[in-house]
Amino acid sequence: MDLTQETFEATIAAGGIVLVDFWAGWCGPCRAFAPVYDAAAAQHRDVIFAKVDTEAEKELAGSLGIRSIPTLMAFRDGILLYAEAGALSAAALETLVTTVRASDMAQVRAQVEREEAARTQGEHQV
Repeated sequence: MDLTQETFEATIAAGGIVLVDFWAGWCGPCRAFAPVYDAAAAQHRDVIFAKVDTEAEKELAGSLGIRSIPTLMAFRDGILLYAEAGALSAAALETLVTTVRASDMAQVRAQVEREEAARTQGEHQV
């Protein structure tokens, strides 16, 4: 699935696990990672494996702070759980999917709420 500025938020917010590969056609490591990513997508049909072409979607990539490619992001239920630059091996990608799948989302949501409350409190003290 190719994501654009228009489809990114809705795809992430739809729920479940969404992996997003930020790539470009001129990027050698991106091209090397593509078959690994595609094989994982075939293996995990319940996970959305999406791609963002950073050349076509410069504004989206910039708004997400993408500075080098490939960069992989993993979301679950609309919450970012992982974001790292660099191509992963098949084993590392499998571990990532397993880890995201096993995440205690009640605990993750509680942590996000605590961080948001602390950030909001900090803004009010300035």
